[in-house]
Amino acid sequence: MTTTTRRPAHSAFARLLTAATLLLAAGAHAVHAQAAPATPPAPPTPPAPSTPQPAAATPIVIQAKLLRTMGPAGDITNGLLLIENGKVAAIGTAATMTVPAGAKVITTQVAIPGLIDGRSTVGLSGLLNTKHDSDQLERSAPVQPELRAIDAFNPQDPLVAYVRSLGVTTIHTGHAPGELISGQTLIAKTTGGTVQDCTIVPVAMVAATLGPSAHRPGAQAPGTRAKAVAMLRAELIRAQEYRTKLLKPAPEAKPAPAGDATTTDGQDKPAGGKPARDLRLETLVDVLDRKVPLLITAQSAQDITSALRLAEEFKFRLILDGGAEAYLLTAELKAAGVPVILHPPMARAYGELANSTLEAAALLRKAGIPFCFQAGYEAYVPKTRVVLFEAAIAAANGLGQDAALRAITIDAATLLGIADRVGSLEPGKDADVACYDGDPLEYTTHCTAVIIGGKLMTEPAAKPK
Repeated sequence: MTTTTRRPAHSAFARLLTAATLLLAAGAHAVHAQAAPATPPAPPTPPAPSTPQPAAATPIVIQAKLLRTMGPAGDITNGLLLIENGKVAAIGTAATMTVPAGAKVITTQVAIPGLIDGRSTVGLSGLLNTKHDSDQLERSAPVQPELRAIDAFNPQDPLVAYVRSLGVTTIHTGHAPGELISGQTLIAKTTGGTVQDCTIVPVAMVAATLGPSAHRPGAQAPGTRAKAVAMLRAELIRAQEYRTKLLKPAPEAKPAPAGDATTTDGQDKPAGGKPARDLRLETLVDVLDRKVPLLITAQSAQDITSALRLAEEFKFRLILDGGAEAYLLTAELKAAGVPVILHPPMARAYGELANSTLEAAALLRKAGIPFCFQAGYEAYVPKTRVVLFEAAIAAANGLGQDAALRAITIDAATLLGIADRVGSLEPGKDADVACYDGDPLEYTTHCTAVIIGGKLMTEPAAKPK
């Protein structure tokens, strides 16, 4: 059987239409060519470019029934806070200050400085708890101080926005506990955007861990406390030797034989006898030089004592992380001048935290030891606690409201070395503010507005008409 392929009935009409279109286009081109002048006119001179002037930022005024500045101004009833150009411009009472014309006015029950999370992994550990958003802990080696937090932090992770919605405006985040030296930490605002835009301190601390949580399985090292401390000491001694070589005056250069670019042992070496760059040792040299603190996570009194012994031997700046049994060593911590980023009070009391107490913060404060609160790291969804809720539990267990709020505002800023910018509401400081419809430490209270650097990140919900 022969099959005949038939053209669609409209194909002849389509060919005719195409031909007509081409003829019309050719005619129009000919007419245009005849009408065009021999020499085209010069194009008009464009106007001189003008430099755009940035629009002035709209001032923001916060009217609060209670303005808790956590600074020299103290608590102000019927307070008024003026924000201009990203900074706190003025503080006073509604009776003594005038609202500038055109300012955006936010009315709230309570306004406090934006909250500061003293230790977190938010932005490295993500909301979804999957491999692609879990960069908080590199398991390939026990000692990796060269791992930079800025290379792992994702400021656009939903967890960042989540803690911001509750009033947290600054986080000290980075590599988690769980390895002998897991990497670096950073301090950032919770604004989102890019790492460069939101980071305050790109290298805040180097994170280390002493205790069973840093022990590796099987025959891998470290497997015991003694091995962990020995390995940490060995790394710091290597860093000391590396620093000595860096500081050693370079010998007079001698002409090398043609084509010889290595030392006698065959290792590449920069000219002048200086050692080749070593990212790991460079980071530890900064620790030894006290440029960057060593943040040691240690929960038991035994491991805290080991951390104090290391700090005494190598003279680095020690900041204790966790400290579940720090209340047993208050005299030693105070004598060594070691502050504590205390474990979340609601952390489950088992394992290394078996002897933790809800009164730990109150005991540290009574002993005069600087401390702040942290959300910490959780291995389960949502992988973070909320530092405000942790402070509230401590407030109810001997710490009191004022000290609890200080521990997540000005005291946290002081411990982290950023009190010149954040932690209290004072003229000239960053305008980071959290607004609430009641007592911030009460669980049923809502965060109604968040301002970071003078930018309104969360607005109060519109009232129904």
